[in-house]
Amino acid sequence: MKKLVISLMVAFAVFMMAGCGNKNQQVPFDYGDSLDIANIDPTIYGVCGEGTSMNVLQIITDTGDTLTLSTTQAQEKGLLFGGMQTGDRMAVVPNADKTEAEIIINQATLLGNWVMPNPIDGSDEVGVRIKEGGIAESIEQSSIIYKTWRLTRGKLEMVLVREGGSEDEEVYLYDLVKLTADSLIFKDADDTFEYGRQRPKEEYGKDIILEESSSDDFKM
Repeated sequence: MKKLVISLMVAFAVFMMAGCGNKNQQVPFDYGDSLDIANIDPTIYGVCGEGTSMNVLQIITDTGDTLTLSTTQAQEKGLLFGGMQTGDRMAVVPNADKTEAEIIINQATLLGNWVMPNPIDGSDEVGVRIKEGGIAESIEQSSIIYKTWRLTRGKLEMVLVREGGSEDEEVYLYDLVKLTADSLIFKDADDTFEYGRQRPKEEYGKDIILEESSSDDFKM
């Protein structure tokens, strides 16, 4: 009889442990304090659609939805960066009901080589290369090595490491000020960075016209 009671107690304990384990498995997410909804990035990523006009952006999102957003607010506040061209990839921060675009960034315009005169002596150009797939590279900079970039909440995030430092990645978040085909300006609380699009080497000297030599040039 004593052995039967002990066996029943062990069986009950195993049942309770199994029940608790199943209960935990049925809750895939913690909806308590660990989920901060305010930190979820509301940015919509997708392609500019053919229904886009002067005051309307049609975006075919990466999830397959087609949204039509008014661009009036973004344009009035100077928060339309890089223009809107059918087929270009866009990053858009919408309002709560997804009827108005608050910030619009043309990712296709953002891609490329951006340079400025070397701030140390101005002897050459330094900058950053922004590539597809979130890849960033340094241009003529040995002390700063850019690693990645992304657009989040209407801001430009850059990740870099400093040569000779701790090799820890540093993350910087910038507000866009201007983005056109030839100009990129962004800033943080301390600095403003102004870049121009790097011209191919063959373009340099195009405006210089050399006159043909003549026999008179060699007269003593």
